Amino acid sequence: MRSTPKGSHNTARGFRTLGKEERGRRRTLKGFHNATFGGDRRSNGGDPMRHLLHTSVRWLLLGLLAFAAVPSQGEPTNAQEAAAQKAAEEKAIDEKFQAWKAALPPEQQAWEKTLEECLGSFYLPLYKRSKVAGHVTAWDYVKDDPALPRVLLIGDSISRGYTLAVRAALKGKANVHRAPENCGGTRNGLKKLPVWLGAGKWDVIHFNFGIHDRKVPPEEYEKSLNTIAEQLAATGAKLIWASSTPLPADGKDLDDRDMVAKNEIAAKVMKARGVPVNDLYTFIQPRLAELQIPKDCHFNGKGYEVLGARVAEQILAALPAN
Repeated sequence: MRSTPKGSHNTARGFRTLGKEERGRRRTLKGFHNATFGGDRRSNGGDPMRHLLHTSVRWLLLGLLAFAAVPSQGEPTNAQEAAAQKAAEEKAIDEKFQAWKAALPPEQQAWEKTLEECLGSFYLPLYKRSKVAGHVTAWDYVKDDPALPRVLLIGDSISRGYTLAVRAALKGKANVHRAPENCGGTRNGLKKLPVWLGAGKWDVIHFNFGIHDRKVPPEEYEKSLNTIAEQLAATGAKLIWASSTPLPADGKDLDDRDMVAKNEIAAKVMKARGVPVNDLYTFIQPRLAELQIPKDCHFNGKGYEVLGARVAEQILAALPAN
């Protein structure tokens, strides 16, 4: 019986644990070696120089292939390694973020803690990366100028997209805050409104719910909007309702007819309550081809600047006269 070389089982097991891409590289390398060096005994015409040149070229090609077969340093070779690398990167970012947060004033630390509790598994990692990199975001802490009125923006990712533009347009005229999350639909609003309002006094609240409510039954949507509008009015702030922006006709799982229907319901609710409407739907619709991302409800950078300018204009008109 042929004996098994010592350590061959371990070698085989080790090969099976390699990633698919790495196993393929090694098989290619082995096949090249066999095909190239298995023919060494073939006739080369008896020319020693020709044989030497042929052998040198073989070794050069083999060296190049072996170099190409080695994965880049730090590059994961399978899903498990990729997951581990991602976890390590997120841990490193979180450590830097926590160190940054620890050096902040107490009131700003409290805001950052609220964000950590509200932003969720999608937005929180993005926010941490942004802050570690020193970037400005829509959710940045706003230190109020006591001489200026306070404005609160409530809305989904469309609202988040135009927040910085509104803040820039109203610089020196108002303290522009936004709710500490992607506010989503009315169901989330009913649960989170006390957190978003906080303990401070608001002069103007610009709010919207709609895209995340597109499949919510009409009766539920109307009832929820009435409840939310009533709670916001109780703050004493001037309210501005923003209609939901159009949905692309060819977007995945998006149908603009849903948005039209929800905007009609919202308009009826706001009219009955005397809340002015910032009709962003009608405002932006003629420029969708230029400003909206294809097959997506979101907008490009210019689109958010245009929306932000419109929102700032409406808020400015509602601010208390000095």
